[in-house]
Amino acid sequence: MLKKYKIKELKELSSHKLFLRFVYLAAIFSSIAIISSSLLMRKILSDIPSIDKLDEYAPSLTTYIYDINKEIIAELSIERRAFLPLNEIPVDLQNAVIAMEDHNFFKHWGISPKGIMRALMRDIMHRRAAQGGSTITQQLSKLIFLKPEKTITRKIKEMFLSIQIERSFSKQEILQMYLNQIYWGGGVYGVQAAARLYFDKDVSKMTLADCAFLAGLVASPGTYSPSKDEKKAKHRRSLVLNRMLDRGYITGEEMEEVLKEPVPIEKSSMFTVKAPYFVEHIRRYLSDKYGSAQLWKGGLKIYTTLDMSIQKVAEEEMEKQLKYRDEEQAKYVLNNSSPNNPLSTATLQGSFVMLDVKTGAIRAMIGGRDYNESEFNRATQSKRQAGSTFKPFVWMSALMSAYTPATMVEDSPMAFYYNGKDWRLLEGATDSYSIDFAIQPFVGDKDFKIWVPSNYSDKFMGRIPLRRALELSRNLTSVYLVNRVGPTLVVDVAHKAGIESYLSPVPSVGLGTSLVTNLEMANAFGTFANAGIYTDPFSILKVVDAQGKILESYTPREEERFSPQNCYVLLNMMKGVVERGTGSYVKRLKRPIAGKTGTSQESKDLWFIGMTPDLVAAGWVGYDDYSFPTLKHWTGGGVVAPWWTEIMKKALEDKPVSNFFVPDDIVFVTIDPTTGKLALPTCKNKFLEAFVKGSEPQEFCDAEH
Repeated sequence: MLKKYKIKELKELSSHKLFLRFVYLAAIFSSIAIISSSLLMRKILSDIPSIDKLDEYAPSLTTYIYDINKEIIAELSIERRAFLPLNEIPVDLQNAVIAMEDHNFFKHWGISPKGIMRALMRDIMHRRAAQGGSTITQQLSKLIFLKPEKTITRKIKEMFLSIQIERSFSKQEILQMYLNQIYWGGGVYGVQAAARLYFDKDVSKMTLADCAFLAGLVASPGTYSPSKDEKKAKHRRSLVLNRMLDRGYITGEEMEEVLKEPVPIEKSSMFTVKAPYFVEHIRRYLSDKYGSAQLWKGGLKIYTTLDMSIQKVAEEEMEKQLKYRDEEQAKYVLNNSSPNNPLSTATLQGSFVMLDVKTGAIRAMIGGRDYNESEFNRATQSKRQAGSTFKPFVWMSALMSAYTPATMVEDSPMAFYYNGKDWRLLEGATDSYSIDFAIQPFVGDKDFKIWVPSNYSDKFMGRIPLRRALELSRNLTSVYLVNRVGPTLVVDVAHKAGIESYLSPVPSVGLGTSLVTNLEMANAFGTFANAGIYTDPFSILKVVDAQGKILESYTPREEERFSPQNCYVLLNMMKGVVERGTGSYVKRLKRPIAGKTGTSQESKDLWFIGMTPDLVAAGWVGYDDYSFPTLKHWTGGGVVAPWWTEIMKKALEDKPVSNFFVPDDIVFVTIDPTTGKLALPTCKNKFLEAFVKGSEPQEFCDAEH
């Protein structure tokens, strides 16, 4: 018995030792596992971002550009996004998103263990990386802090971040950040941008149907987009409504009403840039001043001077007219082109600028026919010959040199020669025969330069009043005046009016041979319309940052450059260009318009610039390659004035008919337009002319009528 007992005892002792060894080994392996897990977790969480940054988190916001009526004309952004406080987001949308994405949002502490286990089991069964089972807080942590990779490591980081976020922020703050962070498809982020993209409305005007539709997109905007699959989009919206019904957010009646409504098939065009040349014009300035990051991500609000209602009409009218001219040119080319005489079929281009006379504010700007084809802004970047639109600077120079509208001036042949230093009038050469005779000995001499200006019609009118010469745009009279007052004065007058480009002080300057921009010309004419007061052209009223702070606001700068009396006399003569001269098409507006047509050499540049007391507008047409139209009848008055007139009809439709202000020391005297002298009862074509007091004619007409 003793022996058996000892054997049993030995067996128990051996079993006890084995148990202790097992416990010991288990403890070692557990410790190793715990330490390994801790080290692995430490490694995983070593680069987890601090949620302290969430307080300072500033998402990339959209910069909005508005016209003068606060209509959005463009949005500049890396991600189209606007940030809204939760109280401005419809409750229906909040409920719809919670119902679909995380119905226990207000109950959990950042993560849902049941959801995670359910998703994990699904992933194991389908042998895929961890996905799904995310709460709204987890989705937010992923959207802001983590890469969109589907790994166990990222999932662990996501859960830890979510717990920290829940401890630091209220549920309302988390939901607000989430709704402003979600990607909704179409390149937009946040509910405000989504409302505009899908419904063309502000988020505050969203209906229950809109809210349910958007909530259905959260999981996969591409999959549930109605433009891709309308049936699937409707089914998804129905699922959202059912979830909302189950949670008590809506009633059965509300659900039935929504189910009758269609889903939005087409996305809004509100994100299309309007007035692209104008937008690019101000973008260049803003980018230089505030930097690209602030402009494209800072959520600025830029209030501009543009009037989109005018801009739209201007674009339509210019395109319609230029398309017609292209067809006219193409028809001519088809009937007249030959292998020995190939004719150009290039596309005509145009530009248009409208400014507020009193302030210099840009109301409309067109830099070309199609921004997608060419971003080159022909209103601000292209320098072209002004042609006869330059003549008002010559006529102003004459008024400043004691000329009056009634002064008799020459419209006769003349010639100039270059003496190596400057251009000189060829004395005594006053007709075509004497000019040919005088230059004959020098023909072929490379060192002897000769210039013989001519009129568009190649005809001469002899001595005519200054006014009539402007109305009929007589080139030789302009050259005559430049020679009398001096090209330096003409250049100085043009620069004072607003031309910034270099102007060559030569006799031909009066024919608009120097290169200028459309914007310069419009602004310079505006100085005359503004009674001689110069203002800088500008396009931005104010810039406001995302916090509502005004970064800049514009205050017009004014500077008196010419006397109001001389400006009025010039404007009164320029009204004659429209009433009786080369710009007569514009008479259709049936209101006082002071203007000037322009046709450069070989019709390469066609212009019309006109003014009212409130607005000045300049239109230009030509070819980018400086080729000339084969249709010789094309002129500024015939090609540009018609669409200029149609644009102004819209711009002036609500404005009362008004005339230019008559300053002090202006007198009106009835004169004979053929002699420029005081009219007698026997004079047939009497004309009431404006003069600066003291400069009016003193002699009576002595012509026999």
